[in-house]
Amino acid sequence: MRGWPVTLTEGPVGLRPLRLRDAATWRDVRVRNAEWLRPWEPTNPETPLFRSGLGPYYSMIHTMRREARNGLSLPWVVTYDDVFVGQITVGAIVWGSARSAQVGYWVDRAYAGRGITPTAVALAVDHAFFTVGLHRVEAAIRPENAASRRVVEKLGFRDEGVRRRQLHIDGAWRDHICYALTSEDVPDGLAARWRARSARH
Repeated sequence: MRGWPVTLTEGPVGLRPLRLRDAATWRDVRVRNAEWLRPWEPTNPETPLFRSGLGPYYSMIHTMRREARNGLSLPWVVTYDDVFVGQITVGAIVWGSARSAQVGYWVDRAYAGRGITPTAVALAVDHAFFTVGLHRVEAAIRPENAASRRVVEKLGFRDEGVRRRQLHIDGAWRDHICYALTSEDVPDGLAARWRARSARH
């Protein structure tokens, strides 16, 4: 796929492709953040249990890297001062006349509130639009997930309404708000918009 693999940076925030050697760090961060992330995590049999061995994490990374090679996803580790602090994926990529994708992300609670997540989303979306050639990126977020909603609202994603019982989360089918951006919404780039907004506050 054009524009992959790639490493992106904005100040101390970095995005780099997932590596197999990330498995142990990923598991450790997830275990530490288990209770914080569980209410928002899809209930997916392919996702490792929080306290599982490394095998499922290796399998998940293999799958994500294969999808990236096939043009179906852009899976990055999020770093802050070169420390692993989370993960972001532009996934479920549809080509043809749609050229659309979904963005999903999580960050270590210990690093929340530093502007890391909106910066990471801005970098990922700009790359998806202006290098990879996608046209639309959506974020599906539970109405109760105020922190995640703030991320996309700060970045100017459009609220396009509620999708009823869209994903199986934390043991039940949950409603999600669909937020979206198209490339026409950010002709000068989402990262530039976020930098300008940050400078004003």
